[in-house]
Amino acid sequence: MIEVYTPGRFKYPKGGYLLRPDFSTLPLQLASVKDERQVMGRFIFDTGAGLTFLLSKEFVEDSVIFKRKRKFYPTQAEGLGGKKMMDITVASEIRIGPYKFRNVPIHVFDDEFNVTSYPMLGGLIGNDIMRRFNVILNYPERSIHIKPNNHFQENFDYAYTGLGIYLIDGEIRVIDIIKGSPGDKAGFQPGDIIFSVENNYTKNIQTYKTLFQNSIGKVKVIIFRDQKPLILTINIKDIRRNR
Repeated sequence: MIEVYTPGRFKYPKGGYLLRPDFSTLPLQLASVKDERQVMGRFIFDTGAGLTFLLSKEFVEDSVIFKRKRKFYPTQAEGLGGKKMMDITVASEIRIGPYKFRNVPIHVFDDEFNVTSYPMLGGLIGNDIMRRFNVILNYPERSIHIKPNNHFQENFDYAYTGLGIYLIDGEIRVIDIIKGSPGDKAGFQPGDIIFSVENNYTKNIQTYKTLFQNSIGKVKVIIFRDQKPLILTINIKDIRRNR
């Protein structure tokens, strides 16, 4: 839900925390990222980004922030510029103001067009962090009030399939498959129609995505290929594991 207020005096709700980010086109918020070591940086506050936390490859390499044993899984994300290959891993801790999150999924991308203006910025804070707060953006006062909501304690998505699935003409189709990923090894092919996941036949794409997210290990999927049914078993990986 979004509420818009006219300029004037505003009384914030009790509790929560008042952030004082720098404001340009988008708010730029200080946050700390901790894994092998802890690093402070400024990050774009982007509630429209459908991921958890995004770091530029340059920031990661210069800060030497991740533990050497961390495994990076190739994945793909889509934004205004289209699809882009990235890596995904986890960081031990993210801190924004007084609030800490542990074992946070991190996307790492090659910022070839310098979207993050590195070294001024390290990346962005995405919606899977900010949806866990009630957020009040106060542009005239150049402040952001955040207060944990009912989503604050929800688990992050650690499941890795390597599949990109989309709803096309009423059918849930596999469009993208990362080479060497669990989806690739299971035998999925572009154009496969997903009929069921773990005996769930709802044909609801969000339900199927949630089932993939909540199912680490072997999952049975019925697909249709060339109008013939096939049963595939995908061994979904946990990105917290380093093997």
